[in-house]
Amino acid sequence: MSHPKSPLPVLYFVAITGREIDIWKESLEILNRYIGEIFLQSSIFNFSEFTNYYEKEMGKNLKKAIFFFKDLKSPEFLVELKHICYEIERKFADGKGNRKINLDPGYIELSKVVLSTFKNYSHRIYLGKGVYAEVTLIYKNKTFNPLSWTYPDYTQREIIEIFNKAREEYKKVLNAYR
Repeated sequence: MSHPKSPLPVLYFVAITGREIDIWKESLEILNRYIGEIFLQSSIFNFSEFTNYYEKEMGKNLKKAIFFFKDLKSPEFLVELKHICYEIERKFADGKGNRKINLDPGYIELSKVVLSTFKNYSHRIYLGKGVYAEVTLIYKNKTFNPLSWTYPDYTQREIIEIFNKAREEYKKVLNAYR
């Protein structure tokens, strides 16, 4: 029989999509207060190559990068972090309420990468306060691997490699918690 126990803390990241890098910087400063300093980031890539989903709201030629934060926190913090990111998006929205930045928080465990969203779908689990989560990458054969629903930009070799690198750093820090 299994018994309830507290989960290990997880490593948080936030994927940022937008065109105005100055807004990225301000958003990251706010996020630093909640999840620590950035210790690793992906390169900035052309998000518009993968989808035009945000173009109507945010314009064309959108860029994206993923930022990994130093402070480990409980997995339950994902709900609060999603709402923090939502408030940051609202802060920088234009007068019509259109976002200039999209913030997608998630976390890494040794076995998976989890993303959060306010949108329900068949493979997503409700966490509370309007937030759903999905496993988007699983760790198997010494690397992260996509699933059938993984967003195309998360399947890029460079993105998989940065998640693998973040996992290695997380693994080192996690040893202090054991």
